[in-house]
Amino acid sequence: MAGKYIDPPVWGWQLHRSLFPPAGYPSRSAHDWKPLSAISPYSQLAVIASEDQRFPNHSGIDVNAVLTILKQSGSDGPSRGGSTITQQTAKNLFLFPSRTFIRKGVELYFTLWMEWLWDKTRILEMYLNIVEFGPGVYGIEAASQTYFGIPAARLSAQQSAQLAAVLPNPYRIHPAPMTDYVAKRSRWIRQQMRQLGMQTLEKL
Repeated sequence: MAGKYIDPPVWGWQLHRSLFPPAGYPSRSAHDWKPLSAISPYSQLAVIASEDQRFPNHSGIDVNAVLTILKQSGSDGPSRGGSTITQQTAKNLFLFPSRTFIRKGVELYFTLWMEWLWDKTRILEMYLNIVEFGPGVYGIEAASQTYFGIPAARLSAQQSAQLAAVLPNPYRIHPAPMTDYVAKRSRWIRQQMRQLGMQTLEKL
């Protein structure tokens, strides 16, 4: 599967944003690919703590979360996210913004293939490099430089938590300067990081 060994120069979510830019999207996007070894371990742990605490152990899909979402969905499709890191990576890499059941089905297909063909460290590396942290700000390196003026390798636990806090809605939430919401959310993320511990990364 494309992406196992090659770092993608463009991906589905970014392409859709460029062709159909939402309000606030800049004329030029920011992105700088970094290997996982050049990304702060705090940032790796922060997104796991924030987005998918069972990431080291599941096979790409959190069945309990999916069933909960389906129970709460209407006829127009799922009303909220709750996807695993692998699902989010599949969505960002191969697909485009949509909340239909058809799109969700295709996302699950790519999710299972990624879990079969890639290891967890590659999935996490891909996720951290293509997820959008702000309008046109793709990947942890661009986010770190944009919001804190430092490389992703130097991000502290607090800065990592602030960046992870925006992932539910990077167009409305910004890591810095901190709002009350980001301060509260980042405190929760840091608490989860401490509970998980750095040994979580050793399980990947």
